[in-house]
Amino acid sequence: MAAPADAAVLVGLGSDRDLPVVEQAAQEAAGHGRPLHLLHMFDWHAAFAADTVAAPRDQAEDLITRAAHLAHQTEPGLTVRSEIVESAMLPTLIRRSEVTFLLAVGDSGMAGSGQSVPAETPAVQLAARAGCPLLVVRREPPPQGPVLVGVDGSPSSHLALQWAVECAARRDARLLALRVVEYDEDTDAVTEQLSEALDRHIGRHGAVPTECRVVRGDPAEVLIDTSRNAQVALVAARGDEPGRAMLGAVAQSLLYHSPAPVVVVRGLAQMPLTGPDTRPARDQRP
Repeated sequence: MAAPADAAVLVGLGSDRDLPVVEQAAQEAAGHGRPLHLLHMFDWHAAFAADTVAAPRDQAEDLITRAAHLAHQTEPGLTVRSEIVESAMLPTLIRRSEVTFLLAVGDSGMAGSGQSVPAETPAVQLAARAGCPLLVVRREPPPQGPVLVGVDGSPSSHLALQWAVECAARRDARLLALRVVEYDEDTDAVTEQLSEALDRHIGRHGAVPTECRVVRGDPAEVLIDTSRNAQVALVAARGDEPGRAMLGAVAQSLLYHSPAPVVVVRGLAQMPLTGPDTRPARDQRP
């Protein structure tokens, strides 16, 4: 099911460490002409384990208030909605993602940890199961490099390329479309195919500076290495099998190890990339 035309950018807030997510998500929402929805899942089990039940609830209210304030500071005039729900985070975000334009979460400290990442990490589960694209924000701000997108020629990777073109246009950034090939493939032919695909997607964004790069090597390693200088890296959830509840090896590696924010592109088959009005609406919080 495609998200509604007025679907919001949804932020899953867990703690103060997720405040950098709010800033980047607000920029995405404003760029797409979408509202921003801040969602914090309140854990009653933790509340009852605290010295007083009231204290954790007060902390939740303070977090959501500060997050809304940060969103308005980042993008004045942006419509921001705030909500605290008493439910588990993962199933709530997966369910809400079905009617969401873009879901944004923190990376749970994955980038640069140097440790194996559990498959049950929320960002990993959401990348595999969400019904919309997922933005995973790192704790360290990225460099002002290009927008990087990995393309393997599959239909889902072309949806990622389409999203990346929009992303580069909104950010006034250079777009780097990267294709990693086997050692026996004709790089000239693949470069021509990639250039033609990019030309089809560039459309009304003809002013976006672009670069097509075809290299030989391991796709995950090349993408991770290239992403070190990117302001954001985009990849399809799975190249050859874009089904729900699956995450390809390349997307998984990029999610785990790229120091840049990562957008795992999924759920876009029938979704327009921009809303009916590309200008941020005025605040209409209840």
